[in-house]
Amino acid sequence: MASPKNRVSKMRKRQRVASLEKPILAQVSTCPACGAAVRSHRACPKCGTYKGRKVAAAE
Repeated sequence: MASPKNRVSKMRKRQRVASLEKPILAQVSTCPACGAAVRSHRACPKCGTYKGRKVAAAE
């Protein structure tokens, strides 16, 4: 099994963990049709629209 050669500092470890959370927060926007929170480049889960077209079944 692999073993770490050197200790990972608190700063280095925290930077690695923080970088995993940031992209998801940046990709959230609002749906122009219903105003719900939607991730970028995906159909709206509430109304099923994408780029002004109905593409998926709504809830």
